[in-house]
Amino acid sequence: MLAWTTLSLALSFRLVLAQIREEHGPPVSSPQGDLLFLLDSSASVSHYEFSRVREFLGHLVAPLPLDPGALQASLVHVGSQPYTEFRFDQHSSSAMVQDAIRAATQRMGDTNTGLALSYAKEQLFDTATGARVGVPKVLVWVTDGSSSDPVGPPMQELKDLGVTVFIISTGHGNFLELSEAASAPPEKHLHFVDVDDLHIIAQELRGSILDAMQPQQQLRATEVTSSGFRLAWPPLLTANSGYYVLELTTSAKPGVMHRQQLPGNTTGWAWTGLEPDTDYDVALVPESNERLLGPQHLQVRTLPGEVGPRPRTEGWGLREEAGPERIVISHCKPRSLRVSWAPTLGPAAALGYHVLYGPLQGGAAQRVEVPAGHNSTLLQGLAPSTDYLVTVTAAFRSGRERSLSAKACTSPGGERSRAPLPPKAGARGP
Repeated sequence: MLAWTTLSLALSFRLVLAQIREEHGPPVSSPQGDLLFLLDSSASVSHYEFSRVREFLGHLVAPLPLDPGALQASLVHVGSQPYTEFRFDQHSSSAMVQDAIRAATQRMGDTNTGLALSYAKEQLFDTATGARVGVPKVLVWVTDGSSSDPVGPPMQELKDLGVTVFIISTGHGNFLELSEAASAPPEKHLHFVDVDDLHIIAQELRGSILDAMQPQQQLRATEVTSSGFRLAWPPLLTANSGYYVLELTTSAKPGVMHRQQLPGNTTGWAWTGLEPDTDYDVALVPESNERLLGPQHLQVRTLPGEVGPRPRTEGWGLREEAGPERIVISHCKPRSLRVSWAPTLGPAAALGYHVLYGPLQGGAAQRVEVPAGHNSTLLQGLAPSTDYLVTVTAAFRSGRERSLSAKACTSPGGERSRAPLPPKAGARGP
């Protein structure tokens, strides 16, 4: 009797578990994905800087769950030609990956980062290198800020394929350009850090990487602007199992539908050239002969834009829309400093400026708006004895922006107090 009761309870327990799985779906998955490190190994990096970055990467991966069933890592060098130090399927534990990173040697040569990014895209989606289908893809690019070839187009291709991009700059790069290259928001995906202080960002960066490795369950929109937005979705198909159809409509233009067909291994797409302050309906339709997958729907509203049409700019030219030519840092105090620049004049004068500033050793960037006609601003709330990267951007009616960056440093805190003056002759003491 007792045996039958025990068996009955066990069966009931299994039925309850099955019902819970059916109602609530599978449990939350552990981090899983392919992590590619893109390391500047060119002659523009000193041997000391390379060794410090190599040490940082080893420290970064130490606690990660590197395993063929969880996270896989690969390392690619930036040089005259990209070079793979180790593939995704080459090392099956964090200890093995750490040993491989320590054994990496500098390749030297030119800094052809754009070429290396195109190569990295192939590695991230090539099963011959051990890359896996249907898992999140993360790129961590460590750079000294210089490149011999364009970075923007190949980086955009990576992000369009759903790759999450983290950038660590050792302080020589243009903040605005690197902000555009990193995944949004830049305060989470871009770090300016001195090479001797890389350990400061290790824990935060490691947590962000693990967050990016969590599988997403639905269609979502990011990087929303007045003229477009970026879409991302989980890997529902593979290159051989089907394709996606993206459909875009808006109530402002009934009966007009935009369609885009994408390969089955795509997990992202950017819509551009849209109207500001407008609601758009998006449908993601997976087409597959292997299994039935329902469409996913999303509504996105673009941000407000300029009031009225933009004026014609023929004849003005890029030369007249020149950004700040010189930045002057003055009045440096422990917690403040003044930034000044040569203003833009003439028919293509700037509509205004914005100043981005943040510590070189990592941390969130701050933004200050400066109206047209002014060419300086006081930055306050700073930390003593700290290096900051300051970027001044001029905005024009054409929609273009021109930027210039400079390094600034606050003075040390704890100013000495003046020594008391000796009492005047004949004066009485307290």
